[in-house]
Amino acid sequence: MDPVVIPILVAALVVVFLVAATVRIVPQARRYNIERFGRYRRTLQPGLNFVLPVADRVNTKLDVREQVYSSDPKPVITEDNLVVNIDTVLYYQITDPRAAAYEVADYLQAIDQLTVTTLRNVIGSMDLEGTLTSREEINARLRAVLDDATGKWGIRVNRVEIKAIDPPNTIKEAMEKQMRAERDKRAAILHAEGERQAKILTAEGTKQKDILEAQGTQQAMILRADGESKAVELVFQAVHRNNADAKVLAYKYLETLPHLAQSDNNTFWVIPGELTEAIRTVTTAFGDQSGGAGLPATAEREDAAADIADSDKDSVGAPEIEPNSPLALDAVAAADEAAKQAAAAVSDAKAEAEAAGETRLPGRR
Repeated sequence: MDPVVIPILVAALVVVFLVAATVRIVPQARRYNIERFGRYRRTLQPGLNFVLPVADRVNTKLDVREQVYSSDPKPVITEDNLVVNIDTVLYYQITDPRAAAYEVADYLQAIDQLTVTTLRNVIGSMDLEGTLTSREEINARLRAVLDDATGKWGIRVNRVEIKAIDPPNTIKEAMEKQMRAERDKRAAILHAEGERQAKILTAEGTKQKDILEAQGTQQAMILRADGESKAVELVFQAVHRNNADAKVLAYKYLETLPHLAQSDNNTFWVIPGELTEAIRTVTTAFGDQSGGAGLPATAEREDAAADIADSDKDSVGAPEIEPNSPLALDAVAAADEAAKQAAAAVSDAKAEAEAAGETRLPGRR
């Protein structure tokens, strides 16, 4: 080999080494701390950087992105002397690479220990119930303490979250029983409230039903009474319009009397006290119209009426007569006889009236 070539190759290798030792390429979101002869010189930013070979060296390479650190569960004693295991999640970011590298030996361990001590101080002033229900307060107090302590380390704590709070198994069982009892209590209350509402609604429905039925019955009775009143009024007007006298009314009274005993539901029936007066009125009326020719018949009718009146007087002391008794049969027979006599009297009166009319007409002519 040519002796001149060897020095050239050596010089080329030296130049390549020097160039490689001089140039430093820093990735994005990274920071390199440079020391010159063991002393901090500067922090390289992302991109192409030049350093002195042999004199300068990279001490630490740091990631300035936001990072997550999850701690292991740590035992903490509450105010009511219960040991709970709490693990936290920490979100932090390096804001000063020089301080993070030279102000603290291990910033993650320092943050972890600071979190544990702060948790013990905060949880120690709360009972178990407050610890389980005050996570936001605990997170805020942790973040304030950590942010204040890690500021000089070149680290900013963005967020602290409690990931889990694990009480002892006995406490868990007691809490489960308490929760089960609370749920059973709420279920019983809701069930009782539902039954109460159902009974109230049922009572309201029954009340409205009774009110509507009573109103319907009232309206029906009012309408029925109005109808009966109008019917009576029409009958009364018809009677007065036709100029019906007491004789016609007495006859209608006798005509209606046999219907009192025709119902199947009657167990006894009563002979009215006005029967004698009605028969006397009818017989007297037809006796007056017949003149002198009808005196024997009128006398016979008056005797029959007197007999019936005597029987009525005998029955005054016992107005209720059984249907199958002899007195009941005699009363029925008396009523039938009175009706027959009344009908015969009406027929005789009509015949006498026609005869009297025929005898009077020739004389007028």
